This record gives sequence, C-alpha cells and structure tokens, in this order.
Amino acid sequence: MDRRKFLKKAAAVTAGVAAAGAVSSAPVRAGNKIRWRMVTSWPPGFPILQTGAERFAKRVEEMSGGRLAIHVFAGGELVPPLGVFDAVSQGSVQCGHSAAYYWAGKCPAAQWFTTVPFGLDAQGINSWLYFGGGLKLWEEVYAKFNLVPRPAGNTGVQMGGWFNRKIESIDDFKGLKMRIPGLGGKVISKAGGVVVLLPGGEIYTSLERGVIDATEWVGPAHDLRMGFQRVAKYYYTPGWHEPGSVLELCINKKAYDSLPADLKIVVDAAAAELNVQMLSEFETANAAGLEKLRADKKVQILSFPPEVMNKLRQYAEETVNEVAASDKTAKKVNDAFQKFRKQLYGWNRISEKAYYDKIMG
Repeated sequence: MDRRKFLKKAAAVTAGVAAAGAVSSAPVRAGNKIRWRMVTSWPPGFPILQTGAERFAKRVEEMSGGRLAIHVFAGGELVPPLGVFDAVSQGSVQCGHSAAYYWAGKCPAAQWFTTVPFGLDAQGINSWLYFGGGLKLWEEVYAKFNLVPRPAGNTGVQMGGWFNRKIESIDDFKGLKMRIPGLGGKVISKAGGVVVLLPGGEIYTSLERGVIDATEWVGPAHDLRMGFQRVAKYYYTPGWHEPGSVLELCINKKAYDSLPADLKIVVDAAAAELNVQMLSEFETANAAGLEKLRADKKVQILSFPPEVMNKLRQYAEETVNEVAASDKTAKKVNDAFQKFRKQLYGWNRISEKAYYDKIMG
C-alpha cells in the first residue's frame, strides 16, 4: 500500500474509533495479555529513533513473557508527529516516544528534560536524571498532565545545523529562517532569526523550497538520510543548542498505575536499556556518516567563529534565565539543573576535559 493511502486509511480508522468513544487509556486485555499503543514523533522506519521505539516495544514483550504487548505507530499514522503529548496525556493511547522540548508551549519546564543550550552532555544529563534528582522533578512536572516520563534515548552532541549561507558574524542570523526547537530556538530568535518548528518529515522540502534558510536535525547519520547535503552546503559544528538531547518515553499515568508491579519494572528497565542503546547507536552511526560527508566535495564542514559562539552563549544564558523567570515550575527545574551542572563541571574540568585536551589537542 502506498504511504499516502496508508496514512489516509489510518486517519479514517482513528477518527472512527474516537467517534465511537472507544479510545481510552485503559489497556485492552486479551486473557492475561495487556495491549498498549505507542505513538511517536518519528517518520516510519526512521533509523535509531523509530526503530528504537520499536525495539523498546519488542523488549517489553520479551521481558514480560508476552504479558504486555505494545503496537507502535510512527508519526502521522495514528496522531500527528507533534501530537504525541496530547494523545498520551488525554489517554487516547497508553504511551509515546518523542522529545520533551516539543511541548514548551504547554509546559515551559519540559525543555530542561531534553537539553539546555551550552548545558550538559549525554553523560551529564543522565547523571542528573538518574542520580541528581532530575527524574523526580520531571515526574512532578508531568504529573499534572497525567503523564509518567522516562529517559529513553539520547542523541549525544548534535551538529550545529545546515545553512544556505555562511555564518561569519552574529548579524548573519538576522532574518534567517531556521527550523530549531526548544531553548535553542529562543536563542536564535534573540539573535534576530525567525524560528520555524517543523516535524522531521517536512524539513527537507521546506529547505529545498526556501521556506527555511537553515535547519538543525541531529548529526551526520540522520542528516545524510534526510538528504540535507543536497539542498544546503554549509554544515556547522558544534551543536551548542543540543549538547546531549534526551528522548522521552511518556506514559499515561492511569495506564502505568494499572500495571502490576513487575510489569512497571519491565517498562522502566526497557526504557533504561533503550536510553543506553540509542546513544551508542547514534555515536557509531554518526562517526561513519561524518566520513561520508567529508568525502562529498559539495559539502563544507565549518565551525562557528569564536565570536559567534561567545555571543550565542550570552544569548543562551539570558534566554534560560528569562524562561525560568516567567514560570514558577521552570524556575524550580532550572535552579536544580544549574546547581547540578556547576558541581559536575568542577569534576569534568579535571577529568574528561583534561583527558580530551591532552589526546586531541
């Protein structure tokens, strides 16, 4: 079946089910088997992200001995890619896989649980979430939306993005239309850019047609697959805006609470497993993807000039403080995040940074 027909059929089925009032967060039981549905923000078959969500579902079924089965729907197959939060919160489906910063308009504090510009890398943010109180805060923030969050993947340090013109000074961001979500997008706005929020499946066409002038996505592996090198020739590093972006498993609280204790453990363990695996897969795939991009003579891999980075850092600090000051919950989360970051950086400077400075120069 062709993709358009499939999506049309899926939409019709979803509308019909909703109209019949049959959509509920309550799990469907078949004997002793519980059936859940998961929706994601990723295109069908998309490596690492969508395939990771599908691997999670498979592991849950394996570890539960078949007692909990999860049917995974890619973005657009059951709900729009950016409709995951609402679908899970309202109980239309039991769980979803996405990124918390997509929900900034509904919950400003959510952004800290994905990434903070010039903030923690993957190892650092996992340390904060698992052992620095970050996950407990995340659970508190999401509780009012009837959601239970779990870290379920990380992209690692991302690239700075694809541009149709060189960035030689901070003024080059003025009027630049860029697809960039989260706090990073607010920094670009402060620099004079125009932020456009698009799901992954719409970025290439928008860049090709000039709807946007630049985009960030993830890194070499995915960017190659998306084909950005065919429609933009300047590829910038580093990804100051996303130094270690967490992907989330969000679970409808009623559905999660209805699980037996052992199945809750299965879901939590499978999410933690995916969190490690996805980061490892990204790092491996990005290393290989970078080699291919370096061999493409049409692509120029460039670093943001030091003065641009300094200005972006200044804007990032201002942005984070402004957003935190505008929302009581965001302030609470930011205070905890910054306290942990300061402590961790003290250790990082004499451990990882010292190590990489010596071996890489």
